[in-house]
Amino acid sequence: MERTLFKEEHIIFRDSLKKFLDKEISPQFEQWEKDGIVPREAWRKMGENGFLCPWLEGKYGGPGADFLYSVAICEELFYRGITGLVAPLHSDIIVPYIHSFGSEEQKMKWLPGCASGSTLTAIAMTEPNTGSDLAAIRTTAIRDGDHYVVNGQKTFISIGILSDLVIVVAKTDTKAGYKGISLVCVEAGTPGFSRGRHLEKMGWHSQDTAELVFEDCRVPVSNLLGVEGKGFYYLMQKLQQERLVASMMAQSMAEAMLDMTVKYCKERMIFGSPVSSFQHNTFKIVEMATEIELGRTFIDSLIVDHMAGKDITKKVSMAKAWIPELANRVAYHCVQLHGGYGYMEEYPICRFARDARVISIFAGTTEVMKVIIGRMMGL
Repeated sequence: MERTLFKEEHIIFRDSLKKFLDKEISPQFEQWEKDGIVPREAWRKMGENGFLCPWLEGKYGGPGADFLYSVAICEELFYRGITGLVAPLHSDIIVPYIHSFGSEEQKMKWLPGCASGSTLTAIAMTEPNTGSDLAAIRTTAIRDGDHYVVNGQKTFISIGILSDLVIVVAKTDTKAGYKGISLVCVEAGTPGFSRGRHLEKMGWHSQDTAELVFEDCRVPVSNLLGVEGKGFYYLMQKLQQERLVASMMAQSMAEAMLDMTVKYCKERMIFGSPVSSFQHNTFKIVEMATEIELGRTFIDSLIVDHMAGKDITKKVSMAKAWIPELANRVAYHCVQLHGGYGYMEEYPICRFARDARVISIFAGTTEVMKVIIGRMMGL
């Protein structure tokens, strides 16, 4: 579809990004999937070419571009199915916490590395027995003089193996519920901080997901992000963009799956005719194309409103509830239309189907989104 979001400078940027991905990333990606991790060099190349944190101001090492540059990066990565090099998570979900709530000293210390790719970030929320209910987390950060002593376990942490800086969601006041939650930055190499298992997943094989362990981990008080006890509020403030980014990922993957399936169905012959020519298959493709078009229109409207500073909490929750589920429906039907080849790893649709599944889970499950929307509707 024709999109009116982007100006000439965005189109030029996207073209340069495509060339970079075609040369430096896509040819290596299958090997990274087998290795179970993306090499740090790939992250550094992304940074060197301006494809990490493009919105950061010059004094922090970025070009100071608008959010549409981040949109272009997210769309191009996920249209190609490059889920392991999850730059949107680092650039547009985690680093904004430092930029919005960090002190000037913290920003000057960490942000330049975030833009260059020398400092990779993770955010540690989920625990073995706690997912969406953040108020129930057990990890603690208890003050002891000039340090916080952090104890607890985190799991399903993206960029958990490679991360140099982890924003840990912990309770600094164990009796205050969600009002006792704070964000504490823990740097790699801090005594008492260790990596647990490198987790094996259904999809996103090259995206390093890990368990993190904190055992009497002493962190300087200067590593507190923002104000003590305000962590839950900070998380709520940033969820709008997080869910928008997740929805963009799913939308781009749905578009890619449809495109590759239409091409296959036009070329693949059965009973002397293209697979796409049978009425049932034609109707199925048309239905998917229609829903994907609706998703794109919805996403683009949310991007515009988000950039204008509008509150899109309800609508972005709707997008997060619907578009990842759409991507999963598209994955199912596209695998089916590929027939037996859809189940073969040599065909991209196989990996896309696996990788699309998780987007309806992270950044708030479909069910949690519906609860939020229901409450906002007064139900």
